[in-house]
Amino acid sequence: MRLTTKGRYAVTAMLDLALNARKGPVSLADISTRQEISLSYLEQLFARLRRNELVTSVRGPGGGYQLARESQQIYVAQVIDAVNESVDATRCRGKGDCRQGHTCLTHHLWCQLSDQIHEFLSSISLAELVSKEESLRKEIARNQQPEDNKIQLSVV
Repeated sequence: MRLTTKGRYAVTAMLDLALNARKGPVSLADISTRQEISLSYLEQLFARLRRNELVTSVRGPGGGYQLARESQQIYVAQVIDAVNESVDATRCRGKGDCRQGHTCLTHHLWCQLSDQIHEFLSSISLAELVSKEESLRKEIARNQQPEDNKIQLSVV
């Protein structure tokens, strides 16, 4: 399966945006710092995300980007599609010229797998990822408490 850093970074940046949406517009510089993604690369990705109406930009002091619609209405597959990325399990990029210009025996199998992956990613919204991320953060915080605090908290 082929999903390049472009698709991964776009989804990561959109999740960061969704996680920080309550604070108002989010600057690309902040996303760049938190996610360790080059600012110039984020600018390219967000230009595509804006053209595909997944984000809007806010100018001026305190400006940045915000989601163009509610996080439960934005799906991972839409983000990947917006940056011209495809989830492709074929070696021929779906063209059917996998074996010296001809279709290989397993071409249709890999095409179906690609379709299933896209369908799966089309079912996961940013809101679901935010919810999972917040649950994971709470779990990590609980696990990082000193043993004494865990006992006190459970006794009270």
